[in-house]
Amino acid sequence: MTLNGAGRRRGSTPFPAQQPLHRRSMPVDERDLRAALPHGELAGLLRCTSYSPGEAPRHSWASDSSDSVVSSGSDSDSNLYKVMLLGEHGVGKTSLARIFGGVEDCADAEEAGNTYDRSLVVDGEEASLVVFDIWEQDDSQWLQNHCMKMGDAYIIVYSVTDKVSFEKASELRIQLRRARQTEDIPIILVGNKSDLVRSREVSVDEGRACAVVFDCKFIETSAALHHNVKDLFEGIVRQIRLRKDSKEDNARRMANTKRRESIGKKAKRFLGRIVAKNNKKMAFKAKSKSCHDLSVL
Repeated sequence: MTLNGAGRRRGSTPFPAQQPLHRRSMPVDERDLRAALPHGELAGLLRCTSYSPGEAPRHSWASDSSDSVVSSGSDSDSNLYKVMLLGEHGVGKTSLARIFGGVEDCADAEEAGNTYDRSLVVDGEEASLVVFDIWEQDDSQWLQNHCMKMGDAYIIVYSVTDKVSFEKASELRIQLRRARQTEDIPIILVGNKSDLVRSREVSVDEGRACAVVFDCKFIETSAALHHNVKDLFEGIVRQIRLRKDSKEDNARRMANTKRRESIGKKAKRFLGRIVAKNNKKMAFKAKSKSCHDLSVL
C-alpha cells in the first residue's frame, strides 16, 4: 500500500535549479498497523517528510559524497528498505533522522514529521530508505512490538553520556533477537553524542564489546557535528544488501568501489579467520575489530 502525506518532504542535496527533484510515493507494508489503529491515528504516527520540487534545496550530509548522493532516478521500489530507529528518550534519534531527511535546519522542523524518505546511490546503485522515528510516538506497547517486526533493518541508539541509555540499548537488542529469532536482520548499535567528551560515560571499547556480544555492527556518531551520520546510513544500506543480495552482486559492488582491499590485507584477514576458528579469545578480538566496518558482515 502507499502512504502519501500531504506535507511530505524528501531529503535533498543541492542540485542545479533546472533539475527537478524526483518525487515518488512511499510504499510501506503497514496493513496491520492501519487495521489496528483508529481511523486518523495512523497519520499522526507516520507523517512522512520529503522535499517538494518548488522549494529551495537544502544542504545535507550527502552533498559532499561522490558515492552516496540523492538520486533523481526511476520509481522502482524493489530497493526500498524500512529502517527503524530505537532507543531511549533524549539519545538523539530524531536528530539523526532529521539529518538524514535534510530538515534539521528547517524553520518548520518540529512539524516536519517522523518518517523520512530518501533515495541514495550507494556503491553505484540506487537504494531508497524510509527511516521511522516512531518508537516514542505512542505509549502503546503494541506499537513498539510492531516496530520490532516491521523493519528491514534497525538502528539502536544510545548516548555515550548516559550509561542507562546504553544498558537500555542492550535490552532492546535482546528484545529484537526474540522478535526476529529466525531472521538475519541488520542491526547497528549507535553511540551518539561522541562530541561531548567531558560528559562521556560509555567508552568506545564498551560499545564495541556490546556489539560483538550481541552480534551487531557498531558506530559512534555526533548528530550535533554531523559526524559519521552519512556513514551510518550508507552502512545500513550495505548491511541490508550483504544479507539480501547474492555474493556475486556484493563482490561486484566491492570491486567497483574505492574500498578495494590489497592482496596483503585479504591474506591477513583470511588467516585471521582461520586462527579465530580455533581460539575463542582471538575470535572475539577479530570480531571486535570488524564490528565497526559497515561494509562487511
